[in-house]
This record gives sequence, structure tokens and C-alpha cells, in this order.
Amino acid sequence: MEQNLYMAILVYFLLGAAAFAYISRNKDRNTRRAIWTKYISYLLIIHTLFASIYFGPHIFTFVGAIIVTAGVYELIRTHLTHGGQRSRMFLASSMLLYLVFAFGFLRYTSLEKELLYFVFFIVTVFDAFSQISGQLIGGTKLWPSISPAKTISGTVGGGTLALITASVLAGIIGTSLIFALFFALIIVIFALSGDLLASFYKRHYGVKDFSHFIPGHGGFLDRFDSLIPGGAAMYIINCLL
Repeated sequence: MEQNLYMAILVYFLLGAAAFAYISRNKDRNTRRAIWTKYISYLLIIHTLFASIYFGPHIFTFVGAIIVTAGVYELIRTHLTHGGQRSRMFLASSMLLYLVFAFGFLRYTSLEKELLYFVFFIVTVFDAFSQISGQLIGGTKLWPSISPAKTISGTVGGGTLALITASVLAGIIGTSLIFALFFALIIVIFALSGDLLASFYKRHYGVKDFSHFIPGHGGFLDRFDSLIPGGAAMYIINCLL
């Protein structure tokens, strides 16, 4: 199973590389460098997550704990650097919501390996191809006051490919096509919500990035704001079924 899944990852990243090569063809040198730095960083992150799932749930849970802890740090750091007395209640409510998602995500990391892979693929495909679709097609912004770069076309494109991926992975989680598509839709909704909530938090404090820990990305939360709620969604689904 893992060999086939890994080959699928490579295929997706080759498609992504081709798309980014096309997108960056007329960009200036610095922009092209930023695009490929982000691409390579994401490739390394995806391989790290895949390997941590492959080698055992305890390793993936450890990686998940690092992600969650880094997220807490970035939320507090953003507040301390750009907030003030007036933002304390906003920080408290944001932290509470984040910890609810984080709890579900950490519980998700100990589920069956098949479910871990399913969420991993759905969120990865949705994240990556939302950006690619948005840059290739453009068009109307999804919510410009919160996330200026996110478009409706990108969200629809990424979501569509995520659902197609779910239909291929239905057999892995041992469920019907309808249920696999339903699970994927819930995960995509949670992932998109996490992305928008993270963007809203940054807009509140007037910052572009949470940190610069990951080259080409705006911090751990910028990279994992979809995976954390997506994993929490899978944990909730697993509890209810």
C-alpha cells in the first residue's frame, strides 16, 4: 500500500512542478526563486509527514505534537509582537479554538494508518492544487478582506481534485465511494476553515507571516493550518461512526 501511495505523491508533485514552471515562466528572478523555495520546502515537509506515518503512529504523534506546540508559540509570539492590552480577549478566544482543533488533531494522529494516509492525501492535494488552480485560473477572490490571495477558482479546483483523490483512496479506508467522498468533503471544509481562521488572525494583527521558521512559508501555522483541523475532522468522524 505505502509504495503505491508514495508513487502517487511523486506523480502529484511532478504535476505541481510542471504547473509552477508554467506559472513562473514570465516572473522575475526573485519571484521564481521564492516559488521554487516554497515548492522544495513543501516537498520535504510532505516526505517527513509520510515517513512519520509509515514508521509508526508514535512517531507521527510526536511530529504532530511539535506542529501543535509550534502553533501555540506562533500565536502567542504574534500577539506579543503586534498586539496589546486590547487584543488579550482575542488571543484567549483564538487560543481556545486552536486548542480544540489541536486536541482533535493529536487524537487523529493515533488512528489507524489508513485513516492517517487518507487525511494526509486529501489535505495535501487540496492545499497544493488550490494554490495552483488559483494562480492558473485567477478570477474572483474568495474572501479578500481575510485572505487576499485565495480565489474561488482555486478553492473549487483544489476541492475537486481532493474529491477525485478520495474516490481513488476509498478502498484504502475500506468504505464505499459515497462515504469516501463525504469524508473528504468534511475534511476539505475543515481544512479551508482552518486556513481562513489563520488568515483572519494575521489580518487582526496586521502581519503577513506567523514566523520564518520554514523557508518559503509563513510559519508552522501557515503550513499546517489545514492539516490540524482536517485531522480533527477525521477524529470526529471516526468517533461518530
